[in-house]
Amino acid sequence: MKYQIIPVTPYQQNCSLVICQSSLQAALIDPGGDSDILATAIEDQGVTLQYILLTHGHLDHVGAAMALAQQFKVPILGPHRADQFWLDNLPEQCKAFGFPLSAAFTPDRWLNDGDQLLIGQQRLDVIHCPGHTPGHVVFFSASARLAWVGDVLFKGSIGRTDFPQGDYDTLIHSIKQKLWPLGEAVVFIPGHGPCSSFGAEMRTNPYLGDR
Repeated sequence: MKYQIIPVTPYQQNCSLVICQSSLQAALIDPGGDSDILATAIEDQGVTLQYILLTHGHLDHVGAAMALAQQFKVPILGPHRADQFWLDNLPEQCKAFGFPLSAAFTPDRWLNDGDQLLIGQQRLDVIHCPGHTPGHVVFFSASARLAWVGDVLFKGSIGRTDFPQGDYDTLIHSIKQKLWPLGEAVVFIPGHGPCSSFGAEMRTNPYLGDR
């Protein structure tokens, strides 16, 4: 498995193009915007897009999902159904934050804790990690020891919980009970900013450090 991080939108959201090197099948995780840049990246890598994966329903993570799904004729999977209200309010999110208009949509499939997805021959496990939003999910590759955590966790920080239906205690529980057991060596790709490892955040994150 290999991946390419492609920052998109004025918020520099980390969209990831995840590729199975043996089959050259791929998935896009959190295409928040700039669909032309993402389409070019897919074509430059010479891969076949299999589907679009969403960690949660915030605009900067889903803004280009429908356009790319239609362009490449692929389904949208995720997030968890509890984020439907965010996807239903997508036009209002666009107006509030000055983004180009994106229509509300429903994914082709909601995801649940324990689901497993295949990108070619590479497996991703779905972990429901509410707190930043109620329907937030994380994608984990056990073989690569990699996790795509959206806005649950950042290098030196954690996700905001002041948006509608966010909850601080739920977020901390998700991180410590759902992510930490995956192992200190796991590297994570956050929704924004640099990558880190769970072990580094356990030791140094001022919001979480188990010191």
